[in-house]
Amino acid sequence: MSRTSSLISEQMSLQRKNRVLLMIVSLILGITIITQAVLLAEVVQRIFVEKASFSSVTVLLGLLLIVMALRTLLFYSNGKVGLHMAAHAKTNMRAAVIQRLTRTSMPGMLVGQTGGKVSVALDAVDEADSYFSQYMPRMMEAAIIPILIVVFTFSLHVNTGLIMICTAPFIPLFMVLVGLKTKHKSEEKYEQLAAFSGTFLDSLQGLVSLKIFGRAHHQQQQIERSSLGYRDATMSILKIAFTNTFMLESIVMLSIGIVALELAIQLLVFKSMTFHSAFLILLLIPEFYSLLKNTGTAFHSGRTSMGAVRKVEQLLAESRISDSTDNEIEESASTINKPITEASNRSITATDSTPLLIELEQVGFQYAPDSFELATGRIKIIAGEHIAIVGKSGSGKTTLLHLIAGLLKPTTGSVVINGNILSPSNESAWFQHISYITQHPYIFAGTFAENISIGAGREVTRKQIQQAATEAGLTPLIAQLHQGLDTVIGEGGRGLSGGEKQRLALARAFLKRPDIILFDEPTVGLDLHTEQILQRSIAILSQTATMITVAHRLYTIQDADQILYMDNGVVVDSGRHHELLARLSPYADMVNVQQKGVVVV
Repeated sequence: MSRTSSLISEQMSLQRKNRVLLMIVSLILGITIITQAVLLAEVVQRIFVEKASFSSVTVLLGLLLIVMALRTLLFYSNGKVGLHMAAHAKTNMRAAVIQRLTRTSMPGMLVGQTGGKVSVALDAVDEADSYFSQYMPRMMEAAIIPILIVVFTFSLHVNTGLIMICTAPFIPLFMVLVGLKTKHKSEEKYEQLAAFSGTFLDSLQGLVSLKIFGRAHHQQQQIERSSLGYRDATMSILKIAFTNTFMLESIVMLSIGIVALELAIQLLVFKSMTFHSAFLILLLIPEFYSLLKNTGTAFHSGRTSMGAVRKVEQLLAESRISDSTDNEIEESASTINKPITEASNRSITATDSTPLLIELEQVGFQYAPDSFELATGRIKIIAGEHIAIVGKSGSGKTTLLHLIAGLLKPTTGSVVINGNILSPSNESAWFQHISYITQHPYIFAGTFAENISIGAGREVTRKQIQQAATEAGLTPLIAQLHQGLDTVIGEGGRGLSGGEKQRLALARAFLKRPDIILFDEPTVGLDLHTEQILQRSIAILSQTATMITVAHRLYTIQDADQILYMDNGVVVDSGRHHELLARLSPYADMVNVQQKGVVVV
């Protein structure tokens, strides 16, 4: 509750001007409502009681029309301010969610379902709209206008004012009782929606595998159960909403009935009131209770929105926990290496004339307690070297590559770049200097040119994109396409083979010209012709950059300046090919297997 309130309070504090504007508009609206009732009562009094001519009330009718138009305009303005507040708050919350997700480390990103996070960023943030667009304007009106009406009513008839004060609290009391239940149900609803989104996305991504293994029907049933769960959660909220509406209408009708009865007795039996006063009060009473009733409906929407905001707050809190963990790691690393200084921070963003030295200082990493553990010892990678990381499958090669890339944060020790500890505070500068080419590069929905230019990190010309495509061996493929570089690829466009994706990833690297290139052996599983094209492109790239490769091919290993041999998460030894061949028997065995034609992965 406090977390949700803090997020809402944070958004409200950013909108002080809008809140003041709501207050002013609500105050003028309250005065307008009372003025309208006074003018209408005066017109009825003169025409039907005093039998005055229609021409004698022409001015009053004109004023009444002006006041009614002003009231409509003010009511519209209140809603407009609320919509502006909602749009501003949603923009801020969605930006906060996206910013937190982009800053979360890879282990943090792997926690939970992707569909659930997407649901929070889109649906939950959108559902927060009603809190700002409906709840806040109605609550501001309820805090000002009913008080004005009660004070004015007391000046006309004390008994009616007392009845209003005694009956009005039942509406907010009932709102609180219903709101507590609604908030709980709303949180259940968004849990169901997140689960449904996650299940649906997982099913789409694994649809081929599900069909191959005959599990499509089972997954269909699971999606159906998840969908029905979301339906039931939504219907339970609607049931509360209908109950809320019924009870509010009942309270309002009974309250108006009591006031009308009391006025009738005073007017007809005791004759202690004039028709003008009684009619004026009867005009104001529905306005009074209508405002409270609308507030009750808005309160229900507001509590529903608070359940959605709660899910947003939980996602932000999970990311904060991940950030605090990274900070603890950074602090522990600083005991091994010198603290980050302004000078060292400049070195990570230095120009190409400054070579980048990478040092792994007793780096340790675990995905979870009692799970796979990696330990590197001390490793130094000099600028311009070709480093090969080798070992059996599951030995931690890709994990080590992720640590060097800054995609994973060390549990112990640190990755040091030119004497500067790699941390969340400077990883953006570090990413400007590297390219990471995996076995399965991601292709965004867009054209060839757009996908290649993603890697540049700057504005590039068409000629530069074409040059990068040529160097990566993409020109023959693009020449066959009718639209060339403007051909749409990725989701909804032309599909690409594994080799074509690898060449596109290399084109991104050629355009970026990074200082360090990390490869997760991109040639595995490719045909010989495609592999030769990639090898030529990689050789060109390696002439101007440090190359760190998870190597599965013997020719890649033999040409390396330094080989890191890993076994069960530990960097057992390092050196050149002939050195390890002579002193490390597991490495010699691996090479022997390679020479027999078996690829060790």
